[in-house]
Amino acid sequence: MHRLAFLLTFLFAALSSTHAQWDIEASHTTADLRGIHNVGKGIAWASGTEGTVLRTTSDGKDWQRCATPPNAEHLDFRGIQAFDASTAIVMSSGKGPLSRLYKTTDACQTWTLLFTNPDPEGFWDALQFSDRSSGWILGDPVNGAMAVWYGHHGGANWTRNRLEGLEVSSDTRAFAASNSELMIDEPLFVTAFVTGGSQPSFFWRPVELAIKPYTWKASLYWSKVDIPLARGATAGAFSIAHTQDFDILGSRRPALFTRMVIVGGDYQKPEQSSGTAAFTIDGGEVWLAAHTPPHGYRSAVAYDAAAKTWITVGLSGTDISTDDGRNWRALRPNPALNEPADADQHWNALSLPFVVGPHGRIGKLNAKALAP
Repeated sequence: MHRLAFLLTFLFAALSSTHAQWDIEASHTTADLRGIHNVGKGIAWASGTEGTVLRTTSDGKDWQRCATPPNAEHLDFRGIQAFDASTAIVMSSGKGPLSRLYKTTDACQTWTLLFTNPDPEGFWDALQFSDRSSGWILGDPVNGAMAVWYGHHGGANWTRNRLEGLEVSSDTRAFAASNSELMIDEPLFVTAFVTGGSQPSFFWRPVELAIKPYTWKASLYWSKVDIPLARGATAGAFSIAHTQDFDILGSRRPALFTRMVIVGGDYQKPEQSSGTAAFTIDGGEVWLAAHTPPHGYRSAVAYDAAAKTWITVGLSGTDISTDDGRNWRALRPNPALNEPADADQHWNALSLPFVVGPHGRIGKLNAKALAP
């Protein structure tokens, strides 16, 4: 009898360690969460509806509800960029002046309004900073061109990017789904962003010209490449991520990232798997559709360098790829005995090891989830 009990205990532990993926954490909020940024050293920030901002300094063991920024009780904070335990900038998404930036430098006890969208018909989708001084905002098209803003002095000053090539049709849009459709590397350059809509999805990046015609000056313009993803008013590219490539001396060279993955689909058809992922191995010159796509619409993707594994999440599940986005499989084919039946589902955004979703859902990637 004792032997049987021991075997059952061993089996329970084995199943738990094999299949458990997201350990659900107590957020103490029912807000829909779409912003998450893991700073490291146990510090992470999250954001969502109803002016909600959360912070942990204990690696997710406890989440603190921050003071609500002034006049932000009804704002939807879809992006957050944190720098340490005390400093963060949060971005709300909404029409015109409902798109705003707030900053805290005292561990979210107080907030300062930095910038309000000056475009009455504009809508901000993503916020990313390359360092404490320089950042970028991506917004929906305004007057026939993508709205791209460059910020400096810690987000205190913002200038509209007016490089050539940002013109789009009225069917093109970005999606404020996970704050990850914008990817940056150096303080002065946006590496890339992605768009969707009824027209083809596009991968955008600035390209340097040797000589600008008629001026004999070097210049920059935006180029775009088609991405083979689903099309539609609620479909397209929602998130982009890259690997951490290294040069021969072992230092990072962000401008030379060659392997990237884009995920998306149609958020009104979360179970539809076609057109949900694409990959490139040449820095974005050519994008190919995933041979085996994720199991439905996915709103965020990230790369775990230690496990050499891509992970993507969405409303209908979690998938992983170990061959640079060519083939995807469900992270948890069967529920573990000690986790909720929907632990793999209902997620919006990633900043590994954390994931956030509707109704205050916060999870942390189980340390053994990506083990071979």
